[in-house]
Amino acid sequence: MADPREDAVLAHLRRSREVIEQAAGDRALCSAIVAIADRLVRTLRDGGKVMLAGNGGSAADAQHIAAELVGRFVTDRPPLAALALTTDTSALTAIGNDYGFEHVFERQLRALARKGDVFIGLSTSGRSPNVLAALKTARELGVVTVGFTGTKGTDLRALCDLVLVAPSDETALIQQVHITAAHAICGLVEREMFGAAKRG
Repeated sequence: MADPREDAVLAHLRRSREVIEQAAGDRALCSAIVAIADRLVRTLRDGGKVMLAGNGGSAADAQHIAAELVGRFVTDRPPLAALALTTDTSALTAIGNDYGFEHVFERQLRALARKGDVFIGLSTSGRSPNVLAALKTARELGVVTVGFTGTKGTDLRALCDLVLVAPSDETALIQQVHITAAHAICGLVEREMFGAAKRG
């Protein structure tokens, strides 16, 4: 007799495969990936930086993307200026305690961001108050706003210069598309800035 847990795993893997296949055929998503990579290249070449933020799994994705840029994705090359605003527990808890959790990212942006920098806000729902507040602040500061969201993320889209929409409304599947797309972005940035990859 089949283990029902195995059936649940297989069902999840099938949904995962289907959403990646859907993303792979989505020209708008592909165009967004290229446009975001181009904007990151322009900012980094001009001496700017990339800042990222999200909550929960999206916080982990923000840190993952920053690490690929600061460390390396594939190419052995100089580090790129990227910072996840999710990692400084003292700043996060101080701001959250003194000003409220919705300000934990926007206050860091006010301290660190400069005109022409890029802020990437990740929210699978598109409704995270602290990410939306950060996007609004970024716009005030002349920072380029990029959003990663799912099909229902209309609130977030309205605040973004560039937006990457995963073709799903299921959180886990959205996050899978986000990190896959982010890897494609990192690969394009490295190729444009440093040439063909040399695997180390």
